[in-house]
Amino acid sequence: MTQVSRRKFLRTSLVGGASITTAALAHAAPMSGLYKAGTYSAKSAGIGGDVIVTMTFDANKITDVVIDASKETPGIGQKAAVELKKALLAGQTAKVDSVSGASITSNAVQKAAAKCIAQAKGEIPVEVITKETAKEEDSGDWLGKAPEIAEKDISKTVTTDILVVGCGTGGMFAVCAAAENGGKVIGIDRYSTGTGIRGDIASIDSRYQKKEGSKIDKFDFIAMATRYAGGHVKQELIKLWADQSGETVNWLGDRLAEVGIELKNEVGDPEVHTRYIDYPTGHSPQKVKGNAGKFMNVVLHDYAVKKGARFDYNTTMVKLEKKNGRVTGCIARDGDGKYVRYIAKKGTVVATGGYARNYPMMQALQPWNLRVISRTGAMPGATGDGIKACLWVGAKMDETHSAMKFDRTSLHIGQKPGLETVKAGTSKMFWMGSQPWLKVTSEGVRFMNESGTYENPLHADEYHKDHCHYSIFDSNWVPYTKQFRMHGCSRLWPFANGAEPNHMYTEMRDKVLPDLIKEGFVQQADSIEELARKLQLPVEQLKKTVANYNKMAYAGVDTEYGKEKHRLTPVDKPPFYGVKNSGWLLCTMDGIVIDKNLNACDENGDAIPGLFVIGNDSGCYFANEYPNLVDGMAAGRTVTFGRIVGRNLAKA
Repeated sequence: MTQVSRRKFLRTSLVGGASITTAALAHAAPMSGLYKAGTYSAKSAGIGGDVIVTMTFDANKITDVVIDASKETPGIGQKAAVELKKALLAGQTAKVDSVSGASITSNAVQKAAAKCIAQAKGEIPVEVITKETAKEEDSGDWLGKAPEIAEKDISKTVTTDILVVGCGTGGMFAVCAAAENGGKVIGIDRYSTGTGIRGDIASIDSRYQKKEGSKIDKFDFIAMATRYAGGHVKQELIKLWADQSGETVNWLGDRLAEVGIELKNEVGDPEVHTRYIDYPTGHSPQKVKGNAGKFMNVVLHDYAVKKGARFDYNTTMVKLEKKNGRVTGCIARDGDGKYVRYIAKKGTVVATGGYARNYPMMQALQPWNLRVISRTGAMPGATGDGIKACLWVGAKMDETHSAMKFDRTSLHIGQKPGLETVKAGTSKMFWMGSQPWLKVTSEGVRFMNESGTYENPLHADEYHKDHCHYSIFDSNWVPYTKQFRMHGCSRLWPFANGAEPNHMYTEMRDKVLPDLIKEGFVQQADSIEELARKLQLPVEQLKKTVANYNKMAYAGVDTEYGKEKHRLTPVDKPPFYGVKNSGWLLCTMDGIVIDKNLNACDENGDAIPGLFVIGNDSGCYFANEYPNLVDGMAAGRTVTFGRIVGRNLAKA
């Protein structure tokens, strides 16, 4: 109980207060037709979480519909939302046809739309919906209590040796490892398929690295990871990854080779000096058409099934169960809404992806990160359910809260960063944001060495009055991106061994940048004066900043912040470009305290028998800032620990 009361002390209300029903409703015009003109919102439970529908009305019709189905199944529920929006506008009613294959999402949209219409007609007072939302979100009680499920409501009981809750990056590796080592294993996931495997998987001493002669000192690595976290880590866990990650990547390479796909490693540029050291740890599948993460998910799913694993999709954990001090499994809700009890004789593995899409939880535990982001790339199932379930059975959570963020969001000049922009979905990805361009504040002043981690400018934005920054570059940007010799996912050119980057400069040049200019997210100008006016920055100050920066670039010495020579490039060839930059949230990094066996721990630090936690639901590994100069560190930790726990439980 001490743990819960401590978190209650941390809780605050959600940014902006009325996040579901807009403040403008208080001033909505009186009814002069069928509806009271205004914008109304409501929500209903979908398969992955709440679906939020926002509808705008004039006196006689629905004029706009926005559906937030971000927690629904990618490619199914999220895709259905696009069709449902069109149907609501065309039909002017909530009674629209369900989208085939997405009945649960369709039903949620219909129910939420009906609430919106009822509000607009005055049939349901706006205050009712507002209070309903405030009770859940504005109270700050993100943890709540474990739901009570009556025995009579449990439709069936399923028994297995190993239960894996969540079949994404870590969960899929756990299922595979358990199955191939003879374990009777079931993986459950709230979606109709797994959400995919995160790419760029880090390891030390894989066969690919050995072949390339890439050697990383694991003790240097452990020291680096500890420094980034300010010491808030268990070094034994980082060492566990360093010792076993190579074998995990080799295993993945074998699975991909079986279907004709090559796994290739990133290589470093040893001749290039950087003040912030990067480690060439990442491994990615090559020449995969479409989404590589989904492709890997299919490959591993099929492999696990061949080895005897079972998957129960469209099945959502409601709570863990504990008997005589041991976690025995969980109660889940299947696709028909029926409760199922799962009993796991050897252990239950929680791998639901953290809480990056649980905004009340984010606001309570790390509000500073919500202020500097404008977009999310978090997996749709990252709603904190796994962490909350563990807390309800007595587990302890990290007390240092943090998230992984990249500086790759572009905003319109009039937009503000923060949660409301994330929810509205009105920002755009600016993949080039992590290049070490000249970066300035809204006062037109340079504020840092731009050649560091992706998070450094975002943490600096915590101190900027508008919580964002501006990136400035010129028409020489293509050769400069080659000259920069970037690492990991920020690289826009192939690595020295031919390994593909996540995105090529040609994609940026031919498609991404022109589209962003056309849509008003990137400003283009023939002079610095014109660029300053378009960015709404002080003209004279920006001219002064650029002139001084160019002077240092010509001399090859950054006397302000010491940026490396090969990344100190002038802004002197028109046209010039500028972007209002903000953060892109990928995942949360704090989670349940675990020991070296990946067992969840209680408040005393003792292992909770039968409960294991991996991936973004687990803690003790990251804090403060994600060390993204180690390509794939999070995904590498997740898959390696998934493989370890699956194998260990199967052999127990």
